[in-house]
Amino acid sequence: MVEHNGLPEAISRLGLARGGEAAFLEPHQLEAARRLTRTFERARLSQRVTMSYDAARVARSSKGASAQSDISASAADAREQLAGLGRQVPRECWDILFDICGLDLGLQELEAARGWPRRSGKLVLRIALSHLAALYGITAIAEGRERAEQRSWLEQRAPMFGPAPRS
Repeated sequence: MVEHNGLPEAISRLGLARGGEAAFLEPHQLEAARRLTRTFERARLSQRVTMSYDAARVARSSKGASAQSDISASAADAREQLAGLGRQVPRECWDILFDICGLDLGLQELEAARGWPRRSGKLVLRIALSHLAALYGITAIAEGRERAEQRSWLEQRAPMFGPAPRS
């Protein structure tokens, strides 16, 4: 279940510091997971659990409309983004990201299903989130120009405001 902070439960727990130790996942990895989770939500790939009584949807489906016409442009764009990320991230990494951020499965469940040793899933997850953060351009340390020239969209200061302050 995606928690209030926008992260799947498995990732949220690994992002907490416990007992004086640093969190297993770093903030840039958490932000990458948050962005991916939002993209999955926009893509509307989760399974429907309840019946939809929307008259427009029922009318479209009864006339044989294609499934692609049933999704919004935003969902289609999100699906294209996911496909692109899936091509750029190593296969095992993408699989675990898809299962955790897209399907909200737990780490123990994935380790058992894949026959991995206990606690190995969180290592693969951390590596996968590092790859994803790099693709998003998110790094552990923010870097930029030390000082940039201040710019303004105004060409000159209006006379009613007096002379421009000196810096």
